[in-house]
Amino acid sequence: MSLYEKIINGEEKISVIGLGYVGIPLAVSFAKKADVIGYDLDKEKISLYKSGIDPTNEVGNEAIKDTTVFFTSKEADLQQAKFHIVAVPTPINSDKTPDLSPVEKASETVGRNLSNGSIVVYESTVYPGVTEDICIPILERESGLVCGVDFKVGYSPERINPGDRVHTLENIIKIVSGMDEVTLEEVAKTYELVIKSVHRVGEIKVAEAAKVVENSQRDINIAFMNELAMVFDRMGIDTKDVIDAMNTKWNALKFSPGLVGGHCIGVDPYYFVYEAEKLGYHSQIVLAGRKINDGMGEFIADAIIKELILANKVVKQAKVAILGITFKENCPDIRNTKVMDIIHSLREYTIDPMVVDPYADSSAAMNEYGITLHNMEDVTDVDCVVIAVAHHEFRNMGLDKLDTLFGKFKNKEKVIIDVKSILDKGEIEKRGYRYWRL
Repeated sequence: MSLYEKIINGEEKISVIGLGYVGIPLAVSFAKKADVIGYDLDKEKISLYKSGIDPTNEVGNEAIKDTTVFFTSKEADLQQAKFHIVAVPTPINSDKTPDLSPVEKASETVGRNLSNGSIVVYESTVYPGVTEDICIPILERESGLVCGVDFKVGYSPERINPGDRVHTLENIIKIVSGMDEVTLEEVAKTYELVIKSVHRVGEIKVAEAAKVVENSQRDINIAFMNELAMVFDRMGIDTKDVIDAMNTKWNALKFSPGLVGGHCIGVDPYYFVYEAEKLGYHSQIVLAGRKINDGMGEFIADAIIKELILANKVVKQAKVAILGITFKENCPDIRNTKVMDIIHSLREYTIDPMVVDPYADSSAAMNEYGITLHNMEDVTDVDCVVIAVAHHEFRNMGLDKLDTLFGKFKNKEKVIIDVKSILDKGEIEKRGYRYWRL
């Protein structure tokens, strides 16, 4: 009997290692079809899940309360499972090189608790070759088992889009790969328990490359729009108006300028660049795109300073409120948020902005960035409001509510910076505010 058959018959279990934005939807979804062990090093996170609270907001509290996932921070519990899914983050170091320590440590944990006949599937984003050249040796060393004989390995890149309620885990096309044809089918069938469409790939390195490339492609397209935005700003042309006109063409790609952070698009291209340079090729397009996108926070901060000066404000005395710190709208994920680049640049002018975000966790913001989050009620008498993230709450706020955040001075002295271009430009201009959008 195959491992897949044993799983659906309740004879074997699935484990998910890493219960963040990728792991928790996987664990909850698989638990509807099989016995699942959800493992994470973070004891506080495990405690929240056991209490029916979803800190990621990916599946919601009700789903956590109803799930049959066995949540644990004890690695020995992984010995009960034979189909292991590793879904830990893969960030970058300060020098933009890949930080593989989370996936290496996860491999050590799985290896110490690996049994004969198991399959280990990696979902973490890596450059081509990591699964076979780095992860497998760790699994063998820690377990004393031989890959290909005692256990098998596969790779299935995560495609979770935090905060997206349309392209959910069950609805995406899932790439799966295995070290051989038998493993590939086992992995594919197991994922087909919860995912409608699975795309089989014959080589693990191809699957690894596909993940890195799909995010690099998006990064490059956004970089192009960001470069246009910087040029149009010098020309005195409204970028949003240009994009709206351009998008009337049937084959327009409909990308927009913006801050590019997070754990995928702002990171994955560096994995590609790193491996390319190891092979003697210096990336030109991918690295250029990264350079542009990494500079957008400073560009926006410069625009804020310029608008404050044009509004006759004393810059170092200006009160600035930033609405949003997460890396994208309607999710609590603050990892690699480029809003911090705006904040760092403003601090060079002695401006320490107030930050409001209804989604971000206040303790996470403090621990990771030293940022104190405020409630909207705390924001009063400001000179400038920066809408950095397009949360629903900010989209639906309206100009009357926005106006209450400013001090009691003329509208032409009130500065609005609309990074996501979510406000009605015509209405703002009619009221006479000082307005700038990316």
